Amino acid sequence: MTSPHRVLVLNSGSSSVKYQLLDMRDGSRLAVGLVERIGEHGSRLVHTPADGERRERTAPMAGHEAALRAVAAELSADGLGLDSPGLAAIGHRVVHGGLRFTEPTVITDEVLAEVERLVPVAPLHNPANIVGIRTARALRPDLPQVAVFDTAFHTTMPEHAARYAIDVETADAHRIRRYGFHGTSHAYVSRETARLLGKDPSEVNVIVLHLGNGASASAVAGGRCVDTSMGLTPLEGLVMGTRSGDVDPAVTFHLRRVAGMSVDEIDELLNKRSGLVGLCGDNDMREIRRRIDEGDERARLAFDIYVHRLKKYIGAYCAVLGRVDAVTFTAGVGENAAPVREAAMEGLEILGLAVDAELNAVRSGEPRLISPAGSRVAVAVVPTDEELEIARQTYSLVNN
Repeated sequence: MTSPHRVLVLNSGSSSVKYQLLDMRDGSRLAVGLVERIGEHGSRLVHTPADGERRERTAPMAGHEAALRAVAAELSADGLGLDSPGLAAIGHRVVHGGLRFTEPTVITDEVLAEVERLVPVAPLHNPANIVGIRTARALRPDLPQVAVFDTAFHTTMPEHAARYAIDVETADAHRIRRYGFHGTSHAYVSRETARLLGKDPSEVNVIVLHLGNGASASAVAGGRCVDTSMGLTPLEGLVMGTRSGDVDPAVTFHLRRVAGMSVDEIDELLNKRSGLVGLCGDNDMREIRRRIDEGDERARLAFDIYVHRLKKYIGAYCAVLGRVDAVTFTAGVGENAAPVREAAMEGLEILGLAVDAELNAVRSGEPRLISPAGSRVAVAVVPTDEELEIARQTYSLVNN
């Protein structure tokens, strides 16, 4: 009898569940789907099996249990239900694992309680992850369920990179330090970059630029993260779609004292009304580039600020790593916005960085080099695959 070889990956948000079912014998996708607007009027499920047509249905789903039951029904219709003997485990994306969880972890009551204790440092994400875990465990209490943490890859940062320069006792009492996020993406992309270069990850130093609506950079030395741009929360670092990235901390005091804004209003400003959307009203890089082509100065300034911050982190991480073998772009903007890649590399020739215009213009879903032949530092585009990374880590853990 064939041993179980499928992994269901769940990414639970506050009102959504993204899922993929993968066959770990070859990493192929058997089904992908999304449930959105959970708890709202007009909840919608979109399900696409690998060998069939996309199916969509709208029905009331009061909570995550109803949503996951609907997902299970769709999978069962394809002969791939949650009760299938071929299902080895369920892997859950969990955003914040603090310092305790440095690797994928089989979920127990104790593990779940610790994830709950981390809610104050991840109030927007961990509660939804917890709901998804509880629901899936209730549906299949006998099945191994694994938490894969966004922060885990970054726990290898040395203390001098992870610590903020504030009072140590206060920081420790309230778990204030730099954790980093997008870790599954940075892990996957750094390893795939090494493969693209024909080397083992332990031999390669890579700067990974995960550029989507959320954006982060990491410095990866020999397969281990030594620095990353996001910090205690995903707000720190690069300019993002709606997040400010780095700002003087005193901006918050100024807005409180001078503008009379509440803490919640400042939080919303920096997380939801800043970044590209705050600068020019758009957070879609395609629309920003279209506006630039039409002579829109606000769009041009937003783009220039975005690229300037990106260059600063590239330069900083070159200094942190000492030797850089590759700079790799990934995620929605990184994979698709050739003008961003070109602008980010412009003027960095002294660091051995450049892009070939023709290679950079190619659109492809495959990992590829876009630097000129013979470049001292490779510049690459590697599509990220966080679901596959979660599935691999989950399957590896339950099969040890």
